[in-house]
Amino acid sequence: MITITDKAKSKIDHLMQDSHLDEKYFLRVSVKGGGCSGLSYNLDFDNEEKAGDQFFEDRGIRIALDMKSFLYLAGTELDFTDGLNGKGFNFNNPNASRSCGCGESFSV
Repeated sequence: MITITDKAKSKIDHLMQDSHLDEKYFLRVSVKGGGCSGLSYNLDFDNEEKAGDQFFEDRGIRIALDMKSFLYLAGTELDFTDGLNGKGFNFNNPNASRSCGCGESFSV
């Protein structure tokens, strides 16, 4: 399961409203090969379910993960930072053995 902080929920709601997305859309979170640490995070809005998707809901946000990504992201917290030292979504992933400096990639 992935959990979402209040700041991340607020930003996701704002992005969905700005993009005029209705309740049929959900947040797709995935992992793909690449980045300086080997694996990188991917976030997108989607409205099509795929075979093998795992669905969770936290704070009213529906989240989809494919099975491979679920194995890497179980227990992860999605946060959003808008401070001077960086702005964007951050993954607090307990499965990552190391992360790159920018936080966009990791390894297990």
